[in-house]
Amino acid sequence: MADHDNEHLGTGTRLVGVGRRADWTGTADHPGAVVNPPVYRASTHLYPDMAALRAHPANVDGNFYYGRRGAPTQWALAEALTALEPGAEGTVLYPSGVAAIMGALLTVLRPGDVLMMIDNAYEPSRAMGRGLLKDFGVETRWFNSADTAAFAAAICPRTKAVLLESPGSLTMEVCDVPALAAAAKARGATVVIDNTWASSLGFPALERGADISVMSLTKHVGGHSDAMMGSASAGKEWATKLRVRAQGLGNVVSPDDASLMLRGLRTMGLRLAQETASALAIAEWLSARPEVARVLCPMLPGSPGHELWARDFSGGCGLFSFVLKGGTSAARDALIDALALFGIGFSWGGFESLATPVDPAAIRTASAWPLPGMDAADKFGVRLSIGLEDTADLIADLERGLAAWEAAA
Repeated sequence: MADHDNEHLGTGTRLVGVGRRADWTGTADHPGAVVNPPVYRASTHLYPDMAALRAHPANVDGNFYYGRRGAPTQWALAEALTALEPGAEGTVLYPSGVAAIMGALLTVLRPGDVLMMIDNAYEPSRAMGRGLLKDFGVETRWFNSADTAAFAAAICPRTKAVLLESPGSLTMEVCDVPALAAAAKARGATVVIDNTWASSLGFPALERGADISVMSLTKHVGGHSDAMMGSASAGKEWATKLRVRAQGLGNVVSPDDASLMLRGLRTMGLRLAQETASALAIAEWLSARPEVARVLCPMLPGSPGHELWARDFSGGCGLFSFVLKGGTSAARDALIDALALFGIGFSWGGFESLATPVDPAAIRTASAWPLPGMDAADKFGVRLSIGLEDTADLIADLERGLAAWEAAA
């Protein structure tokens, strides 16, 4: 379907239809012959004659050229993601979410530039600032998103990019994206945001002021913990530049993985709705537990950033954290080890629930942990990724875990 003809349709309806062009799901004499774009595995695309090779059209999706530039399987996914991001003109696919973040930053930044990075960013993003970007002559400065005025004052003439993440990794603070983006743009900086948590379904990042919206498709879009991929969507100013830089870096994604992402995309709305509802119910239950000092879930009234979440977001997801009241690291280990339904593993957004420890103090530069208003002894956190198990079963599992924590503490 042509997306501009269906902007009035609901999210679920659009998720079913985006990226399913008739010329990518059929043949010239039988358009739309299959439901899903086939998996095109090809490194080489052939031309019927030299005239056809010389007349090959510009570097845009939809034209066979060479395997690195994709085929209908990848093009369909990119088109679908563009259609779901209001204001986007194009989407570039990367082999992972980390590759998408770095690809976006390498598109914007040059040696001698300054990158302003939100202090509660994803640790691999912070590692980019300390490592590869530094090696390339880019200086990274971290900022506390809670103080918009201080952020604006810290932007210097060399500041060319700002990397946001909302909610922040691990501790889930929601930042004022429109205000931060406006301050950055007023000083000539480009705004890149890691929008994996809510996705474009819950947070239209470009409409809120970002220039480039990055997602780890490994999480919600894939949804089944069996494929890795990232994306960067942007308006006209940056879409072509992202594409050219990605091609220069040799980025390419597997058509098989793109097919898995398209499959996951169709049910993403339903999964997000279920995981969000379950996460909110579990967050409410945890907030009433005496063992818990604070629940860090922006969807929960009273949690840090809830007002901004309610103002700017239309949806959430199953990822949030909570902080234990006192205790020890060993006691937290006992809690996580006692969980039967929560796996212990990195990533999130899949159908299965996960639990990992939260220890952000060592990866903060411009803001403190514990958070303001928290007791210094309340520093041991747990991050939960709520999957599709029954909510009551997950609560019972967490109750067993809290009992193990109390016994160990």
